[in-house]
Amino acid sequence: MKKLIFLIFNIIMLSIGNCGGPLISRLYFIHGGQRIWIPSVLQTVGCPVILIPLAIAYFQRRKIQGPEAKIVFITRQEFIASAGVGIIVGLDGYLNSWGPAKLPVSTSTLINATQLAFTALFAVLIVKQKLTAYSTNSVVLLIAGAATLALRANGDRPAGESAKDYMLGFVMTFVGAVLYGLMLPLIELIYMKSKQAVTYITVLEIQMVLGISATVFCTIGMIINKDFQAIPREASQYTIGESKYYMVLVLCAIIWQFALMGLVGVIFYSSSLLSGIIGAFLLPVTEVLAVILFHEKFQAEKGVAIFLALWGFVSYFYGEYEQGKKEKKMKLKKIESQISQQLDMGQTGAGHVV
Repeated sequence: MKKLIFLIFNIIMLSIGNCGGPLISRLYFIHGGQRIWIPSVLQTVGCPVILIPLAIAYFQRRKIQGPEAKIVFITRQEFIASAGVGIIVGLDGYLNSWGPAKLPVSTSTLINATQLAFTALFAVLIVKQKLTAYSTNSVVLLIAGAATLALRANGDRPAGESAKDYMLGFVMTFVGAVLYGLMLPLIELIYMKSKQAVTYITVLEIQMVLGISATVFCTIGMIINKDFQAIPREASQYTIGESKYYMVLVLCAIIWQFALMGLVGVIFYSSSLLSGIIGAFLLPVTEVLAVILFHEKFQAEKGVAIFLALWGFVSYFYGEYEQGKKEKKMKLKKIESQISQQLDMGQTGAGHVV
């Protein structure tokens, strides 16, 4: 039950980040933001907030264990692996920032939904994830929902956007979806290859390293592109005001941090495939929010996509429920078999004594 509560908590955080992240990033661009690296770095720069739960956990351990309490649990191997995956996280953030910059939210989230197919593929190849009939059905339904949205993708190029920039945004977002699909099983692999028991504290430490590595990567990009010098100029020219410019940046950092925290938590308490399915499930939710907040058109195809996404989501969790029942029955049969063998051995021993 405790594991389920933590899983639900992380799903909620992932949902807030996955829905709010693209919307707040788009808000940055539609009111005058022009720098790609700025929203990229904001996706991970909020990682120091993780120090708060880590510090609380440390002081609790110190009360019980005294000065001998460990400060950190992450091993050198996990640190190196996390730093490497963090670079992929940073690159993925940069590629995904092209979507809100050049495409409508509905189109960029549509392209991002293809990450589910790549997550399933890489999960099978990297962590040997077994696809059940239900999870396979879920993947097919969610991809079908994305394909349904693609039917109305033509002609949605924003006003003033060149065909070249639109196509660049499309390609960059698609490559970002591929990298995202690779990133999730790699994070799961770090947990699997750990030589110690992985606790949620270890997960937070791994997330901290992921965030720092990704932030350093994007900060280097900002320095090369001279984005730091451009921030005051962008703020002064922001159409809804300078103070709101900085407010958007702060909100962007906070909301994307929810996404990263929820992501690693869902992978830890379940699997990389589930995190991918949740991301695809949230696609139509983001679509609806884009319609409400940015007045994007809501065609019938979006309604169909929402239905398919809900169907796929229910299919996955029903499959997990059935799989849990099956495993429970197998465990009971194993216990009954062991008890039966012990009784037979006892009766045989009693016969010899007689």
